Amino acid sequence: MNTEIKHKKIIEIVQDKLTCSAHNLDHVFRVYNLCLLLAKYEKDVKLEILIPSALLHDIARVEESQDKTGEIDHAVLGSVIAEDILRNLEYEEDKIEKIKHCIITHRFRTGNEPNSIEAKILFDSDKLDVIGASGIARIFMLAGQFGQRLTVDETLNDYLKSNTVENGRLKDVSKHTPLIEYEVKLKKIPDKLYTQKAKEIGKERLNFMEKYFNRLKLEIDCMK
Repeated sequence: MNTEIKHKKIIEIVQDKLTCSAHNLDHVFRVYNLCLLLAKYEKDVKLEILIPSALLHDIARVEESQDKTGEIDHAVLGSVIAEDILRNLEYEEDKIEKIKHCIITHRFRTGNEPNSIEAKILFDSDKLDVIGASGIARIFMLAGQFGQRLTVDETLNDYLKSNTVENGRLKDVSKHTPLIEYEVKLKKIPDKLYTQKAKEIGKERLNFMEKYFNRLKLEIDCMK
């Protein structure tokens, strides 16, 4: 089975699996394209590792979204699901392990650090898609999907104590808000990125996002 056929089969699996509006095949392809862009600025990037990692990185996102305990981490579970998919597609064992590493380290909240250039590129690409104009759109897609409000009545500290578990994962996504997501995660993203090109893109995207959320907070405060 050649590489192109393997990628097509992975895409078919991912398309059937991902039903979340903000974590659908469109998101996967944006991350995939960002990975290819960032790879041009780095040395010795193995696309045979990076591409399947990008295509499979959110394979367990639905399971996490449906979990009300906050115990399921889609990066950890996704690496397990991806292993079976890759083995069925006859990937070599050493490549499977490298792809699993990329998947398990692609998010903030796993506590696992990416240590390969492919893992760092996937991490950066996934984070870039949650900031800027596309990031704002995705935040509100999620807010609508889970029936979130714009604000909560409790303080930020009280909210974090009541609705998060280890590594900051959410117990109940419906109790989250776009403003909290921006404050506790999104505005910190550019400083967390690994590659220089991603940092440049991230700073520009965050500037746009900051103006939007400052305006949103101003309008909400005016109505109090």
